[in-house]
Amino acid sequence: MRNRLPLAIVFLFGVFGILPFFIPHPIVQNLDNEFRNYHLRIIYAFSLVLGVGSIIRHHWEKIRRKKEHWEYSYVLLASLAVTAVIGLLGGIEGKGPLPTSIGRLRFDIQTIYISIAVPLGATMFSLLAFFMASASYRAFKARNFEATLLLIAAFIVMLGSMPPVARLLPKLPFISEWILTVPNTAAKRGIGFGITLGVLATSLKIILGIERSWLGGTK
Repeated sequence: MRNRLPLAIVFLFGVFGILPFFIPHPIVQNLDNEFRNYHLRIIYAFSLVLGVGSIIRHHWEKIRRKKEHWEYSYVLLASLAVTAVIGLLGGIEGKGPLPTSIGRLRFDIQTIYISIAVPLGATMFSLLAFFMASASYRAFKARNFEATLLLIAAFIVMLGSMPPVARLLPKLPFISEWILTVPNTAAKRGIGFGITLGVLATSLKIILGIERSWLGGTK
């Protein structure tokens, strides 16, 4: 009974999620939209609890064991607590019960996001640009035929994006665009088909009860 009830629920909701694609009746479509809204809210709620709990447990364990850079875990936990209080009591734009401004100084969630999260994200991506350039240099080495094709295609695309080179070689941007439009799109579609087939196979295994690892075991 411990496993049968979750398996039955997954089977019923899995079948009901498939039916709207084959039954265009308004009742079925409306019920599907309602269930999707409730599913998303439930998933968001559990994801929030699981994510916050995992972050707190991980960094608390890091502090307790004095692991490398454990001091920064205090900063993260304090930022998490302050942001949670402001978000819960101050609202998104400072319209909650908690006052979120002192004179011209605002500290609601939207201001925190624009003033802190966005600059930090831009800094992280700017650092990743150097890492990607280094990784590309290591990856684009003509070790075999496939790597040579990748190197040539990347070289043409990069040159085609440079205005001075495009003026000297007017046809190069068209070749670069063709590489991005035709071979690149074909490869992306192939990868997409493979991912879709994998998702379908895994979904059917879960709905039919063949895959049971999500229950916490293999039995």
